[in-house]
Amino acid sequence: MTPRFATDVITFYHPDFWGLDSAEALRDWAYDHPRAFWERVMDTLTEAGVTGLELTFAPGDIDSALRAFGSAASFRHELAARGLSVVSAFVAGSDAPGWRQDGNLPAIVADAERRAAFLAEVGAELLVASLPMRATFGTRPPFFVDAAYMTRMADIAHVVGEAVSRHGVQLAFHTESNSTLWYERDIDLFMALTDPRYVWLCPDSCHIALGGGDPVAVARRHSQRIALAHWKDAVKPIDVHLTIDETVFAQQQPYMTELGTGIVEWRAWADAMSRTPGACTVLIELDEAADPAAALRAGRAVVEGARSWPAVGDRAAAHIERQGQA
Repeated sequence: MTPRFATDVITFYHPDFWGLDSAEALRDWAYDHPRAFWERVMDTLTEAGVTGLELTFAPGDIDSALRAFGSAASFRHELAARGLSVVSAFVAGSDAPGWRQDGNLPAIVADAERRAAFLAEVGAELLVASLPMRATFGTRPPFFVDAAYMTRMADIAHVVGEAVSRHGVQLAFHTESNSTLWYERDIDLFMALTDPRYVWLCPDSCHIALGGGDPVAVARRHSQRIALAHWKDAVKPIDVHLTIDETVFAQQQPYMTELGTGIVEWRAWADAMSRTPGACTVLIELDEAADPAAALRAGRAVVEGARSWPAVGDRAAAHIERQGQA
């Protein structure tokens, strides 16, 4: 099976790509020129041979697409004219109602339903969310990611997952660095507490590795619940306790790298991904590439090289077939 290649819009957030001098300048420019922003993104995807797109936080968010094209249907038409489509939308924590705040469930569900309605109209079937961030290590009083906390998160996830399912959309959770769904133990606990009919997983190979985990092992343990994965490389595990505030994402950046230049075992990862419900899509995530088309082509080459080796299951099937013919 030949997968479709996709990427997160964050791939296009490097100011140099736009001839601007800062992320703030890009956000301001894209807000004022949403159609020009999206047209360049779409043209570059076509140039790179990537046909799928994950929406994320501004400037490449749902509201920006609506400002640019007026409706989800018009956005879908513009994408389709170039052979492109929306794969998913990512709900950044800063863009959504807080999951830790008591009494916030109605707002959380309403926000998710609004996004799911857009996704359904644009032809996508997956809403990707993340759990809240951890607190900085040493904070007093301490914040523990324990069974009681994860049970509350699972309860919210069930309500949200059921709500978006009525739009034909699946809810999957991203394994974000320094979040409460980061370590292998976090992922295993959350998956154990959630109903597989309503809650799916979106493992990120880089972020799991940054937490000292084994992304391949995670993918194999939870293979039947992976609706989508982020293919991303890591330099090494984060070996310090980062300050978890609005700067944490910038602090993590030096630990991330382009596909094939880090520690992720891509052949094993590709093999694990081939056994998941999300196998039809390979989402290459490249945070803020100065030359997105070149970076995406390089990422595709790594993936295609990893996938060119037969998966264990394929080798076994071929062996059985040969035995039957003998």
